[in-house]
Amino acid sequence: MTSTSPNQSPAPGASEPGRTAGLVAVLGALTAIAPLTTDMYVPALPSMGDALNAGSTSIQLTLTSFLVGLIVGQVVIGPISDSLGRRKLLLWGMAGFALTSLLCALAPSAEVLIAVRFLQGATGAIGMVLARAIITDRFHGRDIPRYFAILSQILGVAPVIAPVIGGAILSVSTWRAVFFVLALVGVLLLVSVLVKVPETLPPERRRKDGLGGTFRAMGRLARERSFMGYALVLACASASLFSYISGSSFIFEHLHGTSAAMYSVVFAVNAAGMLTMGALFGRLSARVPVNRLLTVAVGLSLLGALAQVVVVAVAGETFAGTWITLFVAIGSIGMLFPATMTLGQTLGRATPGAASALMGGLQFLFGAIASPIVGLFGESSSLPMAVVMLAAMLLAVLALVTLARPWLRLGEVSDEARASH
Repeated sequence: MTSTSPNQSPAPGASEPGRTAGLVAVLGALTAIAPLTTDMYVPALPSMGDALNAGSTSIQLTLTSFLVGLIVGQVVIGPISDSLGRRKLLLWGMAGFALTSLLCALAPSAEVLIAVRFLQGATGAIGMVLARAIITDRFHGRDIPRYFAILSQILGVAPVIAPVIGGAILSVSTWRAVFFVLALVGVLLLVSVLVKVPETLPPERRRKDGLGGTFRAMGRLARERSFMGYALVLACASASLFSYISGSSFIFEHLHGTSAAMYSVVFAVNAAGMLTMGALFGRLSARVPVNRLLTVAVGLSLLGALAQVVVVAVAGETFAGTWITLFVAIGSIGMLFPATMTLGQTLGRATPGAASALMGGLQFLFGAIASPIVGLFGESSSLPMAVVMLAAMLLAVLALVTLARPWLRLGEVSDEARASH
């Protein structure tokens, strides 16, 4: 039975396994938009530069503009959905994502592609931010961490699958075909939303004070100490993850001499660690306080990042040492992500769209800032990546202890729901 908070009743159909599974599958696909749209076309960056007569800086800006759009889209649409509802905005978002993906495929120059990639990010963000809000609308108690764990697992699988799909497309066609495929993905998501995603925020539960009041509510949420603590833990962990994604291929392939295929194995194994920890979180959250699981996850990720710095400083560059420490640091994030989402969204339940916008916006903002920092220090050592990851996790610990204060058990799912399981 789905548990409810005192002032809310179960959403229609929440107890029907088939409908719930279909809904969660679509929400998971919406969550995967960012890694699919970035990682699928990364293998094509060199050929894009040649085809558009553009330098590497301009081509890299197509990724930056997408991430900026992703941040802006979440911050704007999340709170608006608390007043207007989820479904219509979601439909418009997926239609916009399909259209902008098509325009990317047809872009005649790098400048046009940069501009359209911003719009693609902004429209794709609608699916990501509203997926989290819909989970908060529709589920309560022990169901929330379980379904956020599923979304996090999908988010962990997507970066592994996306480059493979992109590489397969490039083996038979050009970079433009990648965006044609993304346009098709947008159409499929639009149809899936039409069929599987109902309106989860009925008019009687929407904010009545207009869009201005909605954004003021987001401002109040940003001033709430514990919520911002969880949001900053998520953001700092994302900075650590993005540092790993941007720097690990150079470290393994250039420093340790592994082949691209071997690096794919390393990346896949670390992603499997994230999946395993996410699945473990989904199981344990029914019996163990989510704050406790979050504390363990932050501690393990910090330990892995610290060990990475120590190994490089003491033993030098070693393939095994780098892989093992990264496995611990990155795998733990698979538990950290759903824990912070659960606690933050529970604290922000009165305005789920605004809560999702703040958490998602900060998550990708910190990730976008951290990624280029690793590259600034060159590719002659793995120490810059290790130090950035360690600094990010130290900041996560600081946010956890001074703002979130897990010992207060704020944002915790109901003890009754956990005890009954």
